[in-house]
Amino acid sequence: MELDGKVALLTGAGSFVGAAIAQRLVQAGAKVVLGGRNEEHGAAALGPLGDSAVFVRSDVSVDADLDGMVEAALGRYGGIDYVVTAAAVFECGMLETTRDNWRRSFDINVIGNAMLIQKAVPHMRERGGGAVVIVGSISGKHSQPNRIVYPTTKAALLGLTRNMAHALAPDDIRVNLITLGWTWSRNIEGRRGTREAADAFAAEFQLMGRMVDPEEVGDAVVFLCSDRASAITGADLAVDCGYDSVGPEAIGQAFEKHPYR
Repeated sequence: MELDGKVALLTGAGSFVGAAIAQRLVQAGAKVVLGGRNEEHGAAALGPLGDSAVFVRSDVSVDADLDGMVEAALGRYGGIDYVVTAAAVFECGMLETTRDNWRRSFDINVIGNAMLIQKAVPHMRERGGGAVVIVGSISGKHSQPNRIVYPTTKAALLGLTRNMAHALAPDDIRVNLITLGWTWSRNIEGRRGTREAADAFAAEFQLMGRMVDPEEVGDAVVFLCSDRASAITGADLAVDCGYDSVGPEAIGQAFEKHPYR
């Protein structure tokens, strides 16, 4: 119960990853305001959490919705200690992508993070500090085939993390990024069907031969929020089953498919 008495705002709570983060935060003693656009998924995430959480329907691109999350935390739990941002859209267009697609992707994947942090900071100051954890992706550090928009937004989160960490250090508010590899998610389930098929796919890219579990992401979030991470800010923590440490070629399949002559 190392987060006992603490209060967290969490976006993207209706995803597999968001729901797992919420459960881990509550298990560690925190109260959580869950934010998400899909009420059915939000209700499912809220179900096992009891009185330790509340769901607020919210779109991170709408300031009034973010204000509603902040107000829920203050009214129900009396303050804010942590901000965890896991909301994302997977706009993966190439050169045909419209300006509106670019704007929507940045609004949700980047600007929504910044605005919620900005709204929460005054209340975190009142509590003597706190922590922000931004959920990112290895897509932000590597070029990927047939994708431009989503990886670009995730790359922007690296800059947001470092500069927010710099700006908020005097307030004793730490800001860190979690970089995810292929992770079991509703999006992956829709494309791969089963966890077994998803792990077989991930095995070609990740040293541990499987997808990241959503609960493992939750564990990393709890660690970065806790006093055990008191000296960590502006950092990028890879939770990726080894993807970023070697890259796909080092596992061997690239050489097997295209041996050097």
